[in-house]
Amino acid sequence: MGRKKYTAAVAQLRPDPKFNDVVVSRFINCVMQDGKKSVAQRIVYDAFDIIDAKLAKETDPAAPKAAIELFQRSIENVKPFVEVRSKRIGGANYQVPMQVNKKRQQSLAFRWILEAVRSEKGRPIASRLADELYNAARGEGKAMATRDQTHKMAEANRAFAHFAN
Repeated sequence: MGRKKYTAAVAQLRPDPKFNDVVVSRFINCVMQDGKKSVAQRIVYDAFDIIDAKLAKETDPAAPKAAIELFQRSIENVKPFVEVRSKRIGGANYQVPMQVNKKRQQSLAFRWILEAVRSEKGRPIASRLADELYNAARGEGKAMATRDQTHKMAEANRAFAHFAN
């Protein structure tokens, strides 16, 4: 008897309705809680509207022109290149620095941004998300701090890099 064939989640993912972007669609899915996609879409799109309002006041010529550009820049900034993984060798556990593949880079960036947004309380989530994305695009914020901390840990454990497969 043959096995059931499953298609990869990447193949099923449709681009979001407003920007027609697959990355934004994946981000909306990460924001979503309890299957409430319309709420997640509203949060992300409201954050993008807040970012657009901020960008209209921006005087820096190097600043992105639209919220979608700022979103892409912030995701690129937060993506880690290396991370440490625990590896057991000869009865001892070592923190071995390893390269991060593209898909994991993106999912870690999403996770760190949303973690930073959800850890802050007291304001609407759309405004917190807008602030975190805006800060990440400028190389600041909690998500960037998490990335820098990950890179520092990998640098500190560079001596164990030869254990990587």
